[in-house]
Amino acid sequence: MNDRPNDIKRIRPEIPKARVHDQMSSEERFQNATLRPIVKLQNPLLIEVFKSYIIKRKNVFHNLSLEKRLLYIENAVNKDMKFRNSVRGMIVGHFTVDEYLQYNIDSSAYNKRIANLIRERLISQVQLFDKPKETIDIL
Repeated sequence: MNDRPNDIKRIRPEIPKARVHDQMSSEERFQNATLRPIVKLQNPLLIEVFKSYIIKRKNVFHNLSLEKRLLYIENAVNKDMKFRNSVRGMIVGHFTVDEYLQYNIDSSAYNKRIANLIRERLISQVQLFDKPKETIDIL
């Protein structure tokens, strides 16, 4: 039996701080009930995708100061269309049909929310993107 909507929702992590109540706008409700859990679920993939992004751009990221690294992340999410569309797809692909229909009502506003969530998540984990220390084999 195919129960895709419930299967998709079942694998999402709960986020106790992401409250949903009647006084919220529909956009904020969608962000807290749908977007935040999906972004959290996809976090390991988002981390690896950004690591790959850094490598494909010749590891310039690793030579930057912390402040410039944060700007680098912001620019990747906000200005690099290919990267932005790729990570957006990782989120939208986890919608149920009903969630997609809601998203489609104002995709522009939701896309901004998705970008903000991803940017903040990557920035909060910037230490994960440090270049690995090379090991030295002692003979």
